[in-house]
Amino acid sequence: MVLVVMGVVEQRLAAVLEVVNQGRTVTEVAARYGVARQTVHRWLRRYETDGLDGLEDRSHRPNACPHQMPARVEAALVALRMVHPHWGPKRLAWELEQRGIVEAAPSASAIYRSLRRQGLVQVRQRRRRRQDYKRWQRQRPMELWQLDVVGGVALPSGRYLKVVTGIDDHSRFCVLAAVITSETARAVAAAFAGALRRYGIPEEVLTDNGTVFTGRRRVRPGEVLFERICRENGITPRLTAPRSPTTTGKVERFHKTMRAELLRGRVFADLEAAQTAIDDWVEEYNHRRPHQALEMATPAERFTKPDDRIPDGLLEPSGRPPEGQLVIERRVAEGGIISVAGETFSVGRHLAYRIVTVAVTGRIMHVYLNGTLIKTLGRQTDKPIRQIRPQKTTRRLKQAQNGGTRQLTTNRNGSTDS
Repeated sequence: MVLVVMGVVEQRLAAVLEVVNQGRTVTEVAARYGVARQTVHRWLRRYETDGLDGLEDRSHRPNACPHQMPARVEAALVALRMVHPHWGPKRLAWELEQRGIVEAAPSASAIYRSLRRQGLVQVRQRRRRRQDYKRWQRQRPMELWQLDVVGGVALPSGRYLKVVTGIDDHSRFCVLAAVITSETARAVAAAFAGALRRYGIPEEVLTDNGTVFTGRRRVRPGEVLFERICRENGITPRLTAPRSPTTTGKVERFHKTMRAELLRGRVFADLEAAQTAIDDWVEEYNHRRPHQALEMATPAERFTKPDDRIPDGLLEPSGRPPEGQLVIERRVAEGGIISVAGETFSVGRHLAYRIVTVAVTGRIMHVYLNGTLIKTLGRQTDKPIRQIRPQKTTRRLKQAQNGGTRQLTTNRNGSTDS
């Protein structure tokens, strides 16, 4: 017995000939070859139309796909993504509609698949969302501001500047983006005060536990300038829990966007050039950029500025001790130390041998030099404070004053001490 191996086309031709030449029924032939009756009918039609070529395998691809993205739309989509690589599917869909390319943009998933086909998306394994993560948002503008400090502003010298940032929690409106040379309490407080002058006073501010925002976690707890501005203007300061960056997630997300679109790979000539570039970017972010969390509205469309909460005058501490406080004088020791009620405090070595004024309220002390607030300190005890005359001028002080102006201070009893 000889076995003959037949190809696919030969088997289909044999089935067709059995129907055409031998007069067998389609049902019999279908059962003999193990296919459906509809398949045999299709072979007969194709053999009659195209002959032997009609029995070869054909593509299963449909002739038309009504829901497929048109080629011109996909081309426009790719062009937008090439120019703006940080735009996601939702933003791209919004742009297609705004620019009149389509009346109804493709879905975000369709755009994502198109970007993958074109190699414009780097596929990464998605992280599972934490089960305890909860999204929250305040109900109206100016109810809460989120504040933080971010670095990454590069200069030609290799030095990096920082930016004090602030976001309105309800509208995502950027109320503060000030470039500073270093993260000091006074620089952060001055930037915060500028935002208050421009937009008004929020009910609350939310920050992390950085020492520029709070003095509660210092070795010697005390009030910093930022806290004092909040206290004097009726603002409630709130702090995140330790190791909980998602609490200030809105301002952290703002940082991510600013790094990707403005700071990454860019070097600014100086602080003024960096501030100008950031101001321009913030203007576009607030007034022209749609925000997905706001249903593609701009932050400016959700933000309102209450005129009755805009303060008059200077918001920063004036430098003069408030009325009714205990005011004492101390001469700074060689190591930058002063002593109050048996406790020692450091005010800085650069103030050695200078006379400073200390205003005391409970356990909080504000240290002034020539009418300028230089430091806020916290006491450990409630021991009574005794006013004493500053220590007599030392030999080093005499040497330091030989070429300078002689300083005079007046004590409570009216006497003058040099």
